[in-house]
Amino acid sequence: MEIASIVAVARNIAIGRNNGLLCHLPEDLKHFKAVTSGHTVIMGRNTFFSLPKGALPHRRNIVMSPDEEQFPGCETAHSFAEVMTLCQGEDKIFFIGGAMIYRQAMEWVNSLYITWIHHDFEADAFFPEIDMSVWKEAEREDHFEAEPYPYSFVHYVKKEA
Repeated sequence: MEIASIVAVARNIAIGRNNGLLCHLPEDLKHFKAVTSGHTVIMGRNTFFSLPKGALPHRRNIVMSPDEEQFPGCETAHSFAEVMTLCQGEDKIFFIGGAMIYRQAMEWVNSLYITWIHHDFEADAFFPEIDMSVWKEAEREDHFEAEPYPYSFVHYVKKEA
């Protein structure tokens, strides 16, 4: 099973501010939709509440929360072990945020889909450090002329042990 994190990350490793995205990049949103549609997405409760329309369509949505809270259109998991049990038999799952989920998921993931935004932002949420001795770049698509910020779509896979 491909266990992936998908995220937009600024040059200063920022990923969000005030429970929202750093900026509006329509092409990144299209990329996110294209990559995750038809698959399971796993998020924290704050990420769920930041979604403008709630559960993401055309995807199985799982919210990780320690509480028994219900999230419309979503399943709830209380641990990464429970997520893995719920997702047995799937070919691909995506962790989509927030910062704490990404940090905890790093030991589980074997694939990273990162939109590198070539700009620094004021932020209060950051992506965990990526140890490049563990990851290798599998694909890259650069958009250096993009407005309002240049960006690159980069897919990393975990190196074989």
